[in-house]
Amino acid sequence: MKEWIVGRNPVFEVLQAKRRDVFRLLVATGVDEKGRVHDIMRLAAARKIPLERVPRERLTPMGENPQGVALEVSAYPYVDLNAILERAAERREDLFVLVLDIIQNPQNLGTLLRTAEAAGVHGVVIPLRRAADVTPAVVSASAGASEHMFIAQENLARAIELLKKRDAWIVGLEGSEEAKPIDEVPLTGPLALVVGNEGEGMRLLVRESCDFLLKLPMRGKVESLNAAVAGSVVIYQVVLARQAKSR
Repeated sequence: MKEWIVGRNPVFEVLQAKRRDVFRLLVATGVDEKGRVHDIMRLAAARKIPLERVPRERLTPMGENPQGVALEVSAYPYVDLNAILERAAERREDLFVLVLDIIQNPQNLGTLLRTAEAAGVHGVVIPLRRAADVTPAVVSASAGASEHMFIAQENLARAIELLKKRDAWIVGLEGSEEAKPIDEVPLTGPLALVVGNEGEGMRLLVRESCDFLLKLPMRGKVESLNAAVAGSVVIYQVVLARQAKSR
C-alpha cells in the first residue's frame, strides 16, 4: 500500500527517520529550493529517490497545505509492543508509554504523538479498531513526529497486562470524582499513561485496569480540557517529575 505525505516538515521527517520505503518526490515548479526544501531534495538525492517537478495544482488534492512538496511512501510502520519495551531498556530509562483508548480525531492523535516524541516517550499504544490510525493527516498534524515514534496497534487490555508485568504503574487520565489530584499520583518509575476517547473517556475495562486515576486541576469556568491538551499537559508533568527525582 502506498500513500502521499505532504508538507515540508512531515516530508523531511519521513526522509530523516528512514523507516518507510520511498518511491518518488514531487516538487512544485516555482518553489524556492532553499531551507527545508533544499534539505528534502538533498536527502532524496542521497537515497536516489526519483524527483519530479510538477505544477503546483497537481499537489493540491494530495493533502492539506502541501507547501510545494509531496512524497510517495509505503504504509506507516507499526511496531510490536516488545519493541517499545526494548527501546526503554536500550536507553536505560524507566519505561514511559502512552496508551490511547480510542482517540478518533486525527488532529488529536497527531498532537499527542508530537508531544510524546518531544517528551521522550518510548512508545504509544493504540487499539486495533475504532480509533484513528496513523494516516497522512495524522503525520501532518504531528509535524512528522509520528515518523520517529514507536507505535503499536494492540488489544489494549492485553497490552496493559503486559505493561503491568514489566512493573509499570497504569495511570488513567479523567476528571471524575474518584480521580486523584496530579500531585497525589506517582509519576516516576515505569509508567503507562492512559488517555481516553474525546467524548466518552476510557472504556470500562481499560479504566478498571488502571492503578491510579488522575485529574488535572480546573480553576476556570470550563469543566474539562480537550483530550490532546490534557494528555500533553500530563506527559510533561511526568517529564518534570522524573527530572526532579534525578536531581
